[in-house]
Amino acid sequence: MKQSKLINPLTAYFNGHYDKQPQPVPGIQAKMQPLPDCGEKSYQGHERLSGRKLLVTGGDSGIGRAAAIAYAREGADVAINYLPAEEEDAKEVANLIQQAGQKAVCIPGDVSDEAFCQHLVSEAHQKLGGLDGLTLVAGKQHYVENIEDVTTEQIRKTYEINVFSLFWIIKAALPHLPAGATIVTTTSIEGYHPDSALLDYAGTKAAIAAFTHGLAKQLAPKGIRVNSVAPGPIWTPLQISGGQPESAIPDFGQQAPLKRAGQPVELAGMYVYLTSAESSYVTAEVFGINGGLHL
Repeated sequence: MKQSKLINPLTAYFNGHYDKQPQPVPGIQAKMQPLPDCGEKSYQGHERLSGRKLLVTGGDSGIGRAAAIAYAREGADVAINYLPAEEEDAKEVANLIQQAGQKAVCIPGDVSDEAFCQHLVSEAHQKLGGLDGLTLVAGKQHYVENIEDVTTEQIRKTYEINVFSLFWIIKAALPHLPAGATIVTTTSIEGYHPDSALLDYAGTKAAIAAFTHGLAKQLAPKGIRVNSVAPGPIWTPLQISGGQPESAIPDFGQQAPLKRAGQPVELAGMYVYLTSAESSYVTAEVFGINGGLHL
């Protein structure tokens, strides 16, 4: 009997200091050092999602990228959404999906626009030949120290991307989703332990948790399950493009009990679990993956 290798969580992934590396929004993962680990080389599938047809928002980089790669290696065809400025990263993901032997559909556009959200679902359904799962990761986070400096435009855009888009995408998708379909949203530890300089972002993440609980109860009679993942400090382009103050980047994540930031691939298994039949009796739940910074 082969013995599994023990992995020390303190040293399993990069645990040093990050260089300051500011980028303009939305941030390009290919330009980060070190590169986030989204499972490009390490994630191994086990056919847990064979035949599934899944849409992932924010699928070009970070957590959405890790989910998309894992889904493809588990046997699913995957449509990814991202901003046009993120095309460089998106092409890499599409290639990885295709290398796994699955169909990749790229749909660039801004989910803060309701009409685009409707188009996104329609195109994903058409090009995938069906749709039976949504993984909603796309988000906006911008650090502002004083509430007096938080502009109305920032508040509006953060809520449109993080919260309104969930309503728009799910409303458009429901006519296509059969019994057994899954919806996975992405909240955050910020919804439970808000940073004083992320007031708008933290508010949206608390809203997503409540939205997930309520929607799961509404859709349970249809046989559609709805759950959420709540990441802690994860090394993604969101952090170096205004999500954190530049001064916080070198020690990013080291306040967690595991003394390091998480890598996107460390969330992939949870997204797979919640999308697969293995979680058939799980709905209306939020799962924290945050290095010990518990919900």
